[in-house]
Amino acid sequence: MIGPHQVVRVLGVVALVLSFIHPAIAQFETRGSLAVQVFPVSVAVGDFNHDGKLDLAVASVDSSRGFATDIQVLLGNGDGTFQPAVDYSVGMAPGSVAVADFNHDGNLDLVVTNALGDSVSVLLGNGDGTFQPAITFPTPPDPIFVAVGDFNGDGNIDVATVNLSDNTGRCDCVAIFLGNGDGTFQQPPIITTPSLIPSAIGIGRFTAGKSLDLAVAEEFGATSQMEILLGNGDGTFRHGAVYPLGPLSASIAVADFNGDHKADLAVAEGEGVGIGVFLGNGDGTFRPRVDYRTDFPYWIAAADLSGNGVQDLVVTNTNYPVSPPGFTVFTGNGDGTFEKGPYYPDGRENFFVTTGDFNGDHQTDIVVADYGSGAIITMLNTGVVAFSPTTPLVLPVQLINTTGPPDVVTLTNNGTTALSIRSIKVSGEFQVSSTCGTSVAPGANCAISVVFRPTSVGKHSGLVTVVDSASSKAQVIEVSGSGTIVKVLPGSLNFGSQKIGTKSKVQMVTITNEGSTTFYYNTVGIGGADTKDFSETDNCTGHFIPPGGVCETAVAFTPTKTGVRTGTLYIVPKGTTSPQPVTLTGTGT
Repeated sequence: MIGPHQVVRVLGVVALVLSFIHPAIAQFETRGSLAVQVFPVSVAVGDFNHDGKLDLAVASVDSSRGFATDIQVLLGNGDGTFQPAVDYSVGMAPGSVAVADFNHDGNLDLVVTNALGDSVSVLLGNGDGTFQPAITFPTPPDPIFVAVGDFNGDGNIDVATVNLSDNTGRCDCVAIFLGNGDGTFQQPPIITTPSLIPSAIGIGRFTAGKSLDLAVAEEFGATSQMEILLGNGDGTFRHGAVYPLGPLSASIAVADFNGDHKADLAVAEGEGVGIGVFLGNGDGTFRPRVDYRTDFPYWIAAADLSGNGVQDLVVTNTNYPVSPPGFTVFTGNGDGTFEKGPYYPDGRENFFVTTGDFNGDHQTDIVVADYGSGAIITMLNTGVVAFSPTTPLVLPVQLINTTGPPDVVTLTNNGTTALSIRSIKVSGEFQVSSTCGTSVAPGANCAISVVFRPTSVGKHSGLVTVVDSASSKAQVIEVSGSGTIVKVLPGSLNFGSQKIGTKSKVQMVTITNEGSTTFYYNTVGIGGADTKDFSETDNCTGHFIPPGGVCETAVAFTPTKTGVRTGTLYIVPKGTTSPQPVTLTGTGT
């Protein structure tokens, strides 16, 4: 039996990617994240309700709660955001999901593996974004990956699953379920046994024939390899060439990277290598692997991200706990080689990535399944416009009816012609200004400044909307901040130099209730890197502070080591937003 991270390692999806001509290196900005039920590990993309907007189906695992037993469907709003998820019951531990029309009714359907149920579930689409109850088909043990294609050439979509052993050695195989064209599948499946234990497959036509072939990532012990299984046209396969891989190869992308109309392969090779690219010869064999270094690659997808008709690559970098997880874009040169592009830190533990035009601007965007935070993160393609930072702005907590310091986003024109700026606006309790004017020259940049002036307590959110010539849709920057009625002065304390083991003179922090209601102080305390070097006493903790009421805390510095020491004074009232912490610094001598 497999665990959740084994499920995560070997998931797949079929995605529809739209491409239009636009000569630029793609840039991406976070549109936002949407929480899903548990830990997302696979995403399928399609228009489930025929509204011209791409939707998502998400499979998740969660061993801490006895594993998930449903998948979620998120209907797209057409602007890069999605409606709240709708749950559909399937089997235990759904780990991989794919989309196709299995019954020829013109509506997209779903198929999902149930890793701990030894089955796949098929959900037939109603065409309005809803799905019929799942129909379950038994599979060999531990199905961990699903992909779809017409493997016997009869015009019906078939299903392929990767299955692991159930500790008795019964399978470690690829199972082919031939479709009947009505949403059901023939039993028993056709079994193909690779040379080693399979972990993922890529589907394409690797020869001049009409039959679909398979590229299978396999491993056993210290050996990792990719085996080519050539289709016989009846749902069976014969063994082909074998190519060495790096360890923990989790996914395979199939596309034409050099424009010769022959299928090529890109493999995320896990530990120690990066991604490996195999250019196809068109006869079922491939040229020697060319490696491109990237840290902790996990999932890989191929798409025309730059809009120039050339396939690019996007690969997730788990990185955890070394550095922030995210993804890397490799820009295709059109000859089968790639240039390593930007790294986008995003989320907590990214595993899966896929692509699609999620805001209808004819540019390919990216969706990441962030296993660590239980969220789906959308990264919109901004074309020639690069924003720094690429993540949403979170402004500091601000006292109501006062204006906070600005936070700045740099806009850069990476195009070859001037970028026309039609307008820059912001919604919510924010104000925006910029140095962009009406035009930004090629290679030039400008600053977009956002300030926060809350009129009420609690969290506020807004959007900076940039209308420019880079896209038919507005570029957006998400902004958020929280308002508080707790006034704190000063916002920082510097104790200067102090001899080790001696206590400084106290410095006072005054805390005032600027609101119209009384609140209670839970605690005032010291945190931060050098907690033991600072101390405080106060008359706030455990007291009710009426409107206009004041309390104080006295802070002292007693360094335990030489050098700069830092701490933080946290003020935590009950029933209202906490203010920005007070920074504490001093130098031990």
